Amino acid sequence: MQQSENNSIENIRHSLAHILASAVLKKFPKAKLGIGPAIDTGFYYDFELPRQLSQDELPEIEKLMREEIRQHLEFKGEEITAAGAKKLFKSQPFKLDLIKEFAKDKKKLTSYQNGEFIDLCRGGHVENTSEINPNAFKLTKIAGAYWRGNEKNPQLTRIYGAAFKTKEELENYLDQTKKAEESDHRVLAEQLGYFMMDEDIGKGLPLWLPKGFMVRKILEDYMFDLERNLGYQHVLTPHIAKEAIYKKSGHLAHYKEDMFPPLKLDKENYYLKPMNCPHHHVIYKRGKKSYRELPLRIAEFGTVYRHERSGVLSGLIRARYFTQNDAHIYVDASHLEKELVDILALHKKVYQELEIEDYWYRLSLPDFSKKEKFGDIKNKEMWDAGENALRAALAKNKLEFVEGVGEASFYGPKIDIQIKDNFGREDTIATIQVDFYSAAKFDLSYIDADGKEKPVIVIHRAILGSFDRFFAFLLEKTAGKLPFWLAPVQIMILTINERVTAYAKHVEDTLREMSIRFETDYRNETIGKKIRDAEMQKVPYIFVIGEKEADALKVSVRERGKGDIGQKSLEEFFRMAK
Repeated sequence: MQQSENNSIENIRHSLAHILASAVLKKFPKAKLGIGPAIDTGFYYDFELPRQLSQDELPEIEKLMREEIRQHLEFKGEEITAAGAKKLFKSQPFKLDLIKEFAKDKKKLTSYQNGEFIDLCRGGHVENTSEINPNAFKLTKIAGAYWRGNEKNPQLTRIYGAAFKTKEELENYLDQTKKAEESDHRVLAEQLGYFMMDEDIGKGLPLWLPKGFMVRKILEDYMFDLERNLGYQHVLTPHIAKEAIYKKSGHLAHYKEDMFPPLKLDKENYYLKPMNCPHHHVIYKRGKKSYRELPLRIAEFGTVYRHERSGVLSGLIRARYFTQNDAHIYVDASHLEKELVDILALHKKVYQELEIEDYWYRLSLPDFSKKEKFGDIKNKEMWDAGENALRAALAKNKLEFVEGVGEASFYGPKIDIQIKDNFGREDTIATIQVDFYSAAKFDLSYIDADGKEKPVIVIHRAILGSFDRFFAFLLEKTAGKLPFWLAPVQIMILTINERVTAYAKHVEDTLREMSIRFETDYRNETIGKKIRDAEMQKVPYIFVIGEKEADALKVSVRERGKGDIGQKSLEEFFRMAK
């Protein structure tokens, strides 16, 4: 295989996207071309096709791609005028849309040709297809994608491919992906009965089933107790509010596209709340506050609603309603840094206790060139003060972080706690935000030691982010094997025959007294089948009760991941489990 300085993995992946488009045009000559970039593990290309494409057809397209690779075709690039590009792509409406945009921004246009295929592209390719290993890529899946990510535009067919430099790297990736798919929280939720979706209810609106709600309730109780011990005061606020409050907060100006359409009530517009903060600000304003009352920590397990586009909905990771582990802390400047230090310490404690690893911190800062998001924030000193306080808190906790310019909220800088799911996709799991902006909007103030009225600073904080998304990450990271204290069913009781039912009932009563969550299987089935069924439910412990166990007033214990660990009395088991 020939080598060149252009055969970086990014260039290989980008070149494969072009080769994919060329192969699809051979199969569908009238296909309309969207875009085809390289991505972290491969590439994709978007098409408008004359009919629906099935997964079974991908091997045929792969074969066409390999035939093209083995022809040792050169990638030839050249600059092209907008007029020339329009003529070249006159039958490709999506390319014409791009050309119009590029021409308006006076960007240089280039085209690249490999064989008979020509694409509008800014480059980054191998010099020759001989530099691509034909055995180191695979088309992996088909998805829908709206043109330019806007659901008002046509929906295109997106074909994804994985690509690496060697066959071994590809096989390792495909093996990891298979394992990740098996631990996808949606797959596990179906298998374990945690939550469900239903078209009659609506997309992105999960229904929590008893076992899933049990896990969520345990997490809520855990956070409630921690927060109460740290001086948080919990409240409950409505799911809707008048339009005026979201105008005041800035959400209608900056966030309207992500809010549900308004409800008309009493000749006024009401919105499902996308955030809890405006409601908490109103609670804070109930009576004048003294500096002696600060910091004031208002917490809520608040359900919010976001109009996520259907193309990005993904189980509990991205849904249209979810419940945040939310809190707003009202603080003066002298306590700001300490409060941020304490929040980071709480975050670290929670994640250690829940055995969450492989997360990192991002300091999310504004990009003032983005006028639509940050243009109405005129006081840069406030932004600098917030950034400095966040940096100092990270330093005092000795935490490393990366910076994300442009990732700040419209009202202030923040720390995002980032994590990757089992597929390697990065997402935000929790946030800590500093807000100097809301004080003026909502007239949030306090009386200082000199009797003067001063604006309060607001910290927005969500340790678990949302219980929904956190539960999904936890389920995937543990592959459904939740720890004993969090498992919805901690023990499964299995009987060998009917003669031991009375003793099994005694075991039930004892577990109930100990507040242990359990289920029973008294079916007339073989004990082997009962054990297999129980293990499929990933319960931490299984009690097998036969006549020997009943006579000895013991149970045979099977531990998840270890199998049979022997007969034990209930007292012995409780000492071990504790």
